[in-house]
Amino acid sequence: MAIKDPFTNLDIQTQPQGFYEGYSLPIALASKCIMVLLVLWALIWPGNASTVLAKVNGDLLNSFNGFYIIAVGCFTFFLFVLALLPGVGRKTLGSEGEKPEFSNFSWFSMMFGAGLGVGLMVFATAEPLGLWGSNPLVLDGVVGANTPEAVQSAYRYTFLHYGFHAWAIYVTTGLALAYYAYTRNMPLTIRTALTPLFGKASNGALGHLVDVLGVVATILGVSVTIGFGVSQLVDGIYAVSGLEWLMNGDTEAPKPSTVGLLAALFAIMTMSILSAVSGVGRGIKYLSNLNLVLSIILLMTFVVFGSFLFSMTQFGSGLVDYILHFAQLSFGAYGPQSVESFSSSLPASIGALAAEDVASIYSGATSAWGSLDGFKEALPASVTSLGNANEVAASLYAAGSQGRQFEWQAGWTTFYWAWWIAFSPFVGLFLARISKGRTIREFILGCVIAPAIVCFLWMTILGGTSINLELSGEAEGAIIGASNTAKLFVTLGYMIDGSFLSGITIMCVVLIMTFLVTSADSGILVMNTIMSGGEQETGIKHRIIWGVILTAVIAALIIAGNGSAESNPFGALQNAMIIGALPFTVVMVLMVIALSKALFRDSLRDKQDHAIAADAKV
Repeated sequence: MAIKDPFTNLDIQTQPQGFYEGYSLPIALASKCIMVLLVLWALIWPGNASTVLAKVNGDLLNSFNGFYIIAVGCFTFFLFVLALLPGVGRKTLGSEGEKPEFSNFSWFSMMFGAGLGVGLMVFATAEPLGLWGSNPLVLDGVVGANTPEAVQSAYRYTFLHYGFHAWAIYVTTGLALAYYAYTRNMPLTIRTALTPLFGKASNGALGHLVDVLGVVATILGVSVTIGFGVSQLVDGIYAVSGLEWLMNGDTEAPKPSTVGLLAALFAIMTMSILSAVSGVGRGIKYLSNLNLVLSIILLMTFVVFGSFLFSMTQFGSGLVDYILHFAQLSFGAYGPQSVESFSSSLPASIGALAAEDVASIYSGATSAWGSLDGFKEALPASVTSLGNANEVAASLYAAGSQGRQFEWQAGWTTFYWAWWIAFSPFVGLFLARISKGRTIREFILGCVIAPAIVCFLWMTILGGTSINLELSGEAEGAIIGASNTAKLFVTLGYMIDGSFLSGITIMCVVLIMTFLVTSADSGILVMNTIMSGGEQETGIKHRIIWGVILTAVIAALIIAGNGSAESNPFGALQNAMIIGALPFTVVMVLMVIALSKALFRDSLRDKQDHAIAADAKV
């Protein structure tokens, strides 16, 4: 029986004239309404917005932490299987024999800058140092925090967060979009990836909903990235200029002030809008090439003046450790530990305590951000008055192990997965846009393996130097005590000095700036591509409008974050992003199912065509 042709008649209605000429009105209006309402809410009721977003985020993580973890594990293994399948791996994303549009250097530069550029600058030192002090092995007492024994486990989870899983999220979206766009000549937009499942329904409200989810996720994912990057930019400018108004006045551990963050944000977004107007062929390409060159200079500075031998030792042992634990890291999900579950495992003498004492013990024992010593100090008098206080405290702390592991995973790994998922419509569509003519195997290996290895090297060379400075006692806790966005500059201060330090710091400021501009203008172009039904050349005025909207979203959520009880400028941004990422995670799961169906059916069609051709010759 003949196999039906795939559905390719995707007809996204766009406006023939007027202000929204060339754009899908339902997608553009729905996306704008959601973002404008979010901005107004955060500006008019900043405290309420921050509190509600935190509450919703906490409830969602309690229910969907495992879904995030297992979904990302499945994405990663799905891609590796596709790359290994001979028939699938050699398929070209385009017509047979078509050559790639960009050279390997420019292709890698653009994927690197768009995918993890700002994140690598902010977390190159902050991530390994943070995980050195807190990771699942430290929480369970297997190794001590900030000890030589904890370094390997720190890199196990650093590689997890910035390795194959992170890039697999981007490539899952990118491959799905590129396959239909370049092998079936369909629009390069999010709904296209679900046409094998939804068919004609993709032309209606269901398709609009999928594209709106993609736009919203993109805005929130890019917003978090720009938020962290702008904070580091302010730290860098302060290190060079010493301008006090940029910081919050804390002399021991200064952090960027709201005024400093907003000033830097407006400057960056102005440059980003100008770059977005120039298009991917010029502005983004040239900035990406500059980013890569400056990144290599920074990396070589750490190679020559940093702890290179120590770092390479950690790279080798950390990579082996990461691979050995790959399956467990991919699918080892934790659920929350209830008060009832915790109480049921307590000795009778503890269970008989007052309810408020049990609640206090539960809160301390399940907190992923404390320590056993801190837990002991905070125990109520009703517990410390019992005999064998140290043994009792240790047993109580052990009873909360599941809760600690869940809180750590939800607050660290799941945060990253949500961030990368929210970022994936942007990076995935961007990767698809620059990868026409590549084979599926080349696309997967080039966009998963190669950049992950670069991330590993980056994190071990920069982060390893920071850890070694602390281990040797030279830094005396100064790097650990600095804010995440300032750790890079504090590390440089202990590593080099004089005019060379000033020059490298200025170069870092330029690098952060160009990474930010690249991320923002790429995001603006991608959002416009989705709203125009997959058109790669979009109107200049709408690029400007969405640049302004993106700026307003980031600014409003920074203000809301500073209006919260914790005064965390990025708290509201992070919570909104994790919430926005959840529905798009469902979309990505459907993308995997749809692409599996499409590849299988297309292979059957190819066999059928070959059989017909063979019969015709006979």
